[in-house]
Amino acid sequence: MLQITPTLQIAESELVESFVRASGPGGQNVNKVASAVELRFDVANSPSLPDALRARVLARRDRRLTAEGVLVIQASRLRDQGRNREDARERLAEILRAALHAPKKRVATKPTRGSKERRLDAKRVRGAHKQRRAKQDWSGD
Repeated sequence: MLQITPTLQIAESELVESFVRASGPGGQNVNKVASAVELRFDVANSPSLPDALRARVLARRDRRLTAEGVLVIQASRLRDQGRNREDARERLAEILRAALHAPKKRVATKPTRGSKERRLDAKRVRGAHKQRRAKQDWSGD
């Protein structure tokens, strides 16, 4: 079980892990050991997630989310497979914890009278500045 919160947990059977060779630190060991982890979690079809949480995760514009609703996390920061596996699981938990909190609705407000006046004053100053740049009649008639 992957514990997200005290009330939310994901069964091991819902997590699909595959191990591949990683680039980066590890020396010659990198060529022999599959230390990188690719963790897949099917958000769209998971029975563990509440509907509101599922909708928020799927609504995120995240490049790790496939068109089918599968979240793919790749972990190869560390040198051994076990630590990369824990890293991937922790990152999945962080994504789900972040989606637990619904964003606050934005309350529409109107600009204040002072801000309107400042904006119009700035426009007048800018217009006058541009007006001074205009061609002058130097003929003197």
